Amino acid sequence: MAIALLTTLCLVGVCPSRALAQAGHSYAITTQTHDITADHRSTASALLTIVRNATERFKDVSVAEAAGYTLQFGCVSGDTEGAMGLHFINSDLLNSGIIDATRPQIVIYEPLPNGSLRLIGADYLVLADTWNSAHSFPPELMGQLFHLFDAPNRFGLPAFYTLHVWAWKENPSGTFVNWHPNVSCQSFSGQNP
Repeated sequence: MAIALLTTLCLVGVCPSRALAQAGHSYAITTQTHDITADHRSTASALLTIVRNATERFKDVSVAEAAGYTLQFGCVSGDTEGAMGLHFINSDLLNSGIIDATRPQIVIYEPLPNGSLRLIGADYLVLADTWNSAHSFPPELMGQLFHLFDAPNRFGLPAFYTLHVWAWKENPSGTFVNWHPNVSCQSFSGQNP
């Protein structure tokens, strides 16, 4: 009965020191998480700005093609996740194995009903063997971790790391996720992988 009484008293507030300690601890965690999130947002925003500045000239697909980007893989779409769109790949940048925010290996377009292409983002890609031979950790770009695509995969590539940046079409699922639910391949007249 004494234990039941003590428990009841603590629940109604007679034992406030434990409650304050928990509240204080929770506040510290909340503040720390808020600070990390603010820093993370700031870095993500900076990366988005860099990608926009680096790719703005590619709004005209002919400029991207003149810079060495060529269409590969058709229009990449998923079953339920949405699509990734048309990947124009710069083989020289891909083969370099270097990750540079100002030089994406891939620029991504969405096919439009009028037959034109709209620039929607960039993709940073490095082959896993190339990266792993020189690093003991997965790649990241300004705090954004790359996603690993194992082999075999639908693209016929060896295992690779990739980071999509939806710089020109806001993605409700996130700026750095692989799939975009509001991108469609419906207007693409070529063949898909």
